[in-house]
This record gives sequence, structure tokens and C-alpha cells, in this order.
Amino acid sequence: MYITTRGARIWVHEQGAGPALLLLGGLSDPAECWQAQIDAFADRYRVIAPDNRGAGRSPAPPGGITIRAMAEDAADVLREFGVAQAHVMGFSMGGAIAQELALSHPDLVRSLVLNGTYSHPDPYFRQMVLSWMTAARHASSERELLETFFLWIYTRRAHEDGTIAALIDEALESPLAQTPEGFYAQAQACIDWPGTVARLGAIAAPTLVTVGGEDIACPPRLSHELAASLPNADLVVLPGEAHQPFQEVPEEFNRIVAGFWRQIERGQDARAAA
Repeated sequence: MYITTRGARIWVHEQGAGPALLLLGGLSDPAECWQAQIDAFADRYRVIAPDNRGAGRSPAPPGGITIRAMAEDAADVLREFGVAQAHVMGFSMGGAIAQELALSHPDLVRSLVLNGTYSHPDPYFRQMVLSWMTAARHASSERELLETFFLWIYTRRAHEDGTIAALIDEALESPLAQTPEGFYAQAQACIDWPGTVARLGAIAAPTLVTVGGEDIACPPRLSHELAASLPNADLVVLPGEAHQPFQEVPEEFNRIVAGFWRQIERGQDARAAA
């Protein structure tokens, strides 16, 4: 369904019942990027997965795209769905959105999972994103662009075992392909974001930071910095994985995050009983 936030028209997928789980995708990703998590958790959670403004079925609004604006969209989504608190999981750009959500609306955030993300766009990160924008402008075809972009995103084995070829074929056939305007606007938002480095100490929500050991888009050093700056965070590094372990090794990733959520829920239930 669509909802209208204070700045955009946002498409939202909702499935299941139970504690609320908000899934925030990365650059260019529609809600379907979380399909393995939606399938795994909708039997015990109320899964809410929006298309961020400028991706999937959510158009880029005239007012533009910023990380903070997308965090406000996320808050509006939760309130529109009557959610008092949610486990929030964000990936890459979605992790930046999740940090802003936790800072601006701490009452809405029960816990955080931050996968393959960053707390500020350092010079290396900025140049990487600028190189993606350049590739988008000059690629001879959409296939060539995806072949270039996916080198940053997936493991060597995914390129060797045919996974990438299949993903590219699927993407080229999808009606949800991001428009060039949406891509440039979201990418610009990623590098314009001032970050949360000086504010991370204010995030009280229990947090799990996860990262692939071979992630080159948001390398482990960024997750180490993030976890060290959060007052209540654990870090899990998945050896041999790249930027999107939730897609490449969903069973292992889902086991890790499910254990984290169960721990949060048991602790909160125990405190409520006491």
C-alpha cells in the first residue's frame, strides 16, 4: 500500500503478525531486497518494508532526497501503521537512515540491526559513490552498469557460480528498476549526509552491528568504528562475506539477527514482569 508522509509518497509492504520489524533497504533497493528475511520472519513478526523515496514504487519527490528525510519517512510509516516500537534493521544507506531514526525518534526504536553500513561518508566512501554515479552516466548499457556495480557488492563466489548473471537477468526484467534520477538523488544523499559520529552516544537502543569480512563497499573498519561509538552495541563479522550477507547467506544471517531479537525480547519481558 501507499502512504503519504510529510515529504513523499511511500510504498510499503506489510506481512505477518507479532512484534514489529522495520526493514530499511540500501541505495537503489526496493523492499524485495529483503525477501529472504520477509519469508523467514513473517510467521512471528509484523514485517514492514518500505521502498525508500526514489526507489522501487516510491517516486523521488520534488523536495529531494536526504538521509534525514528518509528517516522521517520511516517514522511516518511506523506511526501510520500504528506501531509504538519496532525492531529496526537497516542495510548500507538503510543503516544510515536507521541511525537517524533512532536519534530523532528514539521512542519508536526497540532495537537496531545495522548491516554493512557507515557513520559518516569519509573521503574514500565519497569517491566510491561518485565512481558509481560516473559509471551510471557513461555505461554503454544497463547490463554493463550492473556488472560494474555488483563487483562492489557481492562475493567472488557469487561471480563464479552464476549468481551474479542470474541477478542481472532478473534486474533487467524487473519493473522496479530504479530510474537514473532516483539513483543519482539517493547516491548524492549518501555522500551529502553529515553523519552521526558526534551523536552516536545518544543512541540508547540495543544494537547489533553486522558486516561481511570481505565487504569492500562498507569495509569492516567502518563497522568497528560504529560499534565502538555506540553505548550498547555488539559486532558480528561474517568471514568470507561481502556487502549483502542477508542475501548471499540468508540462513546464517537470519539465525544471528533472530537470536539478537529473542535476547532483547526476553530481557524486556523479564523487566516488565519484575
